[in-house]
Amino acid sequence: MPSTTHEPEQLISHRIPLRRRPFHLIRENLRPYLIINAGAYGLTLVGLVVGMLFPELNETQAAALVDDGTAGLVTELVHTPPLFALVILAVNVFRLSLLTIVVPSLVVPFAGLAFFAYWAVETGITLAPVTPQAAVAMIPHSLTIIIELQAYVLLLLGSFLLGRAWVAPGATTRRQGYARGLRHLGLLALPALALLVVGAIWEAYSLRYLVHPLSQWLLQSAQFS
Repeated sequence: MPSTTHEPEQLISHRIPLRRRPFHLIRENLRPYLIINAGAYGLTLVGLVVGMLFPELNETQAAALVDDGTAGLVTELVHTPPLFALVILAVNVFRLSLLTIVVPSLVVPFAGLAFFAYWAVETGITLAPVTPQAAVAMIPHSLTIIIELQAYVLLLLGSFLLGRAWVAPGATTRRQGYARGLRHLGLLALPALALLVVGAIWEAYSLRYLVHPLSQWLLQSAQFS
């Protein structure tokens, strides 16, 4: 006799418009969503503090960006915001969202959460405002961090739900649990992608048009005060 454990969930999903289903899913899993938020933002903050306490770690990360060509690429693209935004979006979608969070979670339950935790601390160290110029750049870039981390939080929640449905599927089989987890991950990927688009546009245009004027205004004002 087929299981009917998840029939109410399916019926509810069909009644809810697609654009509202991710938010319904978040409300149903509010506790893990809040915990993942605290972990994502908290670990990034830990990295920022570590980078400020140990500037040599920040310098090592900055040197690595120069060596692998990332710093040079940013310098070339920053004057062309539309192209810069596309590159930022591509990196955030493929390298960070897919390769860091989603793909590992498809292979090993919850693996994406562990990989992201390492990335969050490392990124915090890289972004640590250890110079006056970096501190000024952090003013507009802090909004970028908030937006993009929230996108990753949604993907992390999807990865968590996938792992939970896979490891402990309840009355269904593991294959059915895995399929259900994939649906949840796909639903949460929709608003995550929207946030990544917004974050990429803001990052590209703020670096082009806000950071330099702010640096001139704040740092010069500090010199004359």
